[in-house]
Amino acid sequence: MVDIFDFGPTLDEYAVMGNPIAHSKSPRIHGLFAEQTGQAVHYSAIQVDPGGLEQAVGNFIASGGRGLNITVPFKQDAWELVDTRSARAERAGAVNTIKMESVTLYGDNTDGVGLITDLQRNHGVVLQDTRILLMGAGGSARGVLAPLLEQQPAQLVIANRTEGRARDLAEAFADLGNVHGCGYDALGEIQFDVLLNATAASLQGELPPLPDGLLAANSVCYDLMYGAEPTSFMQWAEQQGAGSVFDGLGMLVEQAAESFFLWRGIRPDTAPVIKTLRQELH
Repeated sequence: MVDIFDFGPTLDEYAVMGNPIAHSKSPRIHGLFAEQTGQAVHYSAIQVDPGGLEQAVGNFIASGGRGLNITVPFKQDAWELVDTRSARAERAGAVNTIKMESVTLYGDNTDGVGLITDLQRNHGVVLQDTRILLMGAGGSARGVLAPLLEQQPAQLVIANRTEGRARDLAEAFADLGNVHGCGYDALGEIQFDVLLNATAASLQGELPPLPDGLLAANSVCYDLMYGAEPTSFMQWAEQQGAGSVFDGLGMLVEQAAESFFLWRGIRPDTAPVIKTLRQELH
């Protein structure tokens, strides 16, 4: 006999918080992960007003939420908010994944592993002994710096509109490799093998003030953002003659898979999810 009040398994609640958030593909990604792995998960997107992260997280957890992804511009705020952190989040000074553990919040940062996995496994990019330009000095840049330096590039330059922030960030990671920071106006004399846009400029259709002549032969240009059309940075890279140009859709899926593994203990297969999202974008 079927119990008419049996509504099926209770879904564990997860979400992404950011501003803006309407564009986020994270609910779709985690929905595909849940379908693929048979996990009882519901995942939503929540827009948070500036200064409102602590209250938003508190409300979500109080309503039974099990975990969160945190995106622009709250990753450093999330680092301050959590009770304990993984070693990689501690080093990054930024948190993009929160897990509820008993009555405490555990913070992790999966951005770096997401980027490295996408570059190396999905695109075949070699980072060792290369010259890397990382644009931006916010939470996204902080999350990927240590994993990038672990690949032993010959040089890593952080460029930012506010030169002091780039220099401070480089100094904080100087023990891991050859890294220094500067403003965009200091880039004219250097060429790079790998250029990574970790700014949020692409969300507004804007471009960091990049000089011509930055790209070495067969250079790789990668925007951590993504969209249905090439971002402004990707368009610039094509015009400058880049060898390869990629957006951050693969990174988004790979870092999401790391978050899903942290929450559920199961690692989803990312390749079909990336393929599905790419088809849906177009």
